[in-house]
Amino acid sequence: MPRIALTGGIASGKSTVAELFRELGAVIIDSDVLAREVVEPGTEGLALVAERFGPMVLRPDGALDRGRLGDLIFADEDARADLNAIIHPRVRVASEERETAAPDGSVVLHVIPLLVEAGLAAGFRHVVVVDLPEDDQLERLIERNGLTREQALARLAAQASRDERLAVASWVIDNSGSLEETAGQVVDLWNGPIASLP
Repeated sequence: MPRIALTGGIASGKSTVAELFRELGAVIIDSDVLAREVVEPGTEGLALVAERFGPMVLRPDGALDRGRLGDLIFADEDARADLNAIIHPRVRVASEERETAAPDGSVVLHVIPLLVEAGLAAGFRHVVVVDLPEDDQLERLIERNGLTREQALARLAAQASRDERLAVASWVIDNSGSLEETAGQVVDLWNGPIASLP
């Protein structure tokens, strides 16, 4: 079964592109979704996060306060590395379980925002990069997350650069235009190069 990674910077439109692929028949394994699941209340992952970062990263209901944790890790590279050491191994296990459960002959698309940062690109046969000029990315991030410009810039700075992502791309989806234009590129990729994979 073809293993393909899909990545892109924060607010580049990865989820939108993944959903377009899902509609065409791809099995989507989304690392962001799995990363939320492995720190749900009652999980070992959440207990370890609270132990490392303190009770202030928990909401009154016991769930993870993502905003507060985000402020901590985007301002501190060591804290971000510690969080990744808790989350990434658990996400990998969950991802492998979902891939094993995919029907034979499926095209499995792993949505991995930090593919480049985690050094995972070589583990995939092909990489789809959802691309957007950084100014557009910044504008979308501020609007989507209600961040200040400084907060948004800190999140961008914590990720691989646009050039680093493009360097690992087998195929690029330009998401700077309309949804229809993006969807057209996805369909062309699905019906062309992906359909011809052995």
